[in-house]
Amino acid sequence: MASVRFLFFLTLFATGLMHSIEIKISISKQTLTLQDSESIIKSFRISSSKYGEGFQEGSFQTPLGLHEIKSMIGDEVPIGGRFIGRQYYGEIFPIYSDVKQKVSEDVIQTRILWLTGLEEGKNKGGSVDSFNRYIYIHGTPEEWLLGVKASKGCIRMSNKDVIELYSLVRKGTKVDIIP
Repeated sequence: MASVRFLFFLTLFATGLMHSIEIKISISKQTLTLQDSESIIKSFRISSSKYGEGFQEGSFQTPLGLHEIKSMIGDEVPIGGRFIGRQYYGEIFPIYSDVKQKVSEDVIQTRILWLTGLEEGKNKGGSVDSFNRYIYIHGTPEEWLLGVKASKGCIRMSNKDVIELYSLVRKGTKVDIIP
């Protein structure tokens, strides 16, 4: 029944009939929820910053508050495709979902949903600007860490989940990051 409901919402979105779709990210629950004004469409496990929540450039913290998707990168990138400077150069980085493999670098994989803050002085402008801080929703090779604070400020998702989310949102989709 849940999959039928999901397909119904997907159809509404694809036909432009669902304009109120938004993303809610709960830091305390380590979840990202895609919802419309009436109900939850889908929920995903995420990882936010291991350094906590905050706004300051260089803090590696996840910014709270209202954002929107300003840029979407990776339409044709294969699962596991690694981005360097938001560019895909053909490298497929391993994905560790069952094996507890630490990755020394902060690898960005598969898709990028680049966020911009909407609250002046909080997550927009000056040294607190989420867009200038390169705050993304993206795939991670450390999928085994989802549900635990592990990133350097971004919102990490499983690679399959970020592909699905990418297909359901668009530039301008609102993203509310709450404690």
